[in-house]
Amino acid sequence: MPRKTIRRFLPDIKELLNRPSLGWIRSLPQDPNLLHLNRHSVSLAVFIGIFCAFVPIPIQTLMVIAMCFWLGANLPLAMVIIWMSNPLTIPPMFYLTYKLGSYILGTTLGDFSVTLSWEWFSQLGSEILLPLFVGSILAGTVLASIGYFLVLFLWRWKVIKDWEHRKDIRQAKKQK
Repeated sequence: MPRKTIRRFLPDIKELLNRPSLGWIRSLPQDPNLLHLNRHSVSLAVFIGIFCAFVPIPIQTLMVIAMCFWLGANLPLAMVIIWMSNPLTIPPMFYLTYKLGSYILGTTLGDFSVTLSWEWFSQLGSEILLPLFVGSILAGTVLASIGYFLVLFLWRWKVIKDWEHRKDIRQAKKQK
């Protein structure tokens, strides 16, 4: 099962919750999908993790936690996936999403100089932040959807492959 493969990379939740420093978290998870590995919770965790990784705001982790509680996705897996946007990958990700957003909105970047004034911040919002957000939301949605459906497909493929393998073993035993 894919569950065994995924479980190798995730920490044991029961051991984490038994630590005294994390005792306040024990009462939070009411939905069993938050900590269990099944096709639904894992595919949603991939979607949430990828989508939130592309959102250009500093509260990505809080977004992941809120969305996992709201949608019932696997929280530890989504927290791991969000680290695809790390200090090494953020500059190229946001540059490419900015380019995508500016292409969609039909804007171009003129001369760029930093002056700390209200005019500069308003220009920053209209010329840089709007294309960045549009491109990030679009890229995050598309790539997260691809990840979601890819996990559903791979999970089903692995289960069918395991069934066929067990069927072959049973048939081999019958022939002996």
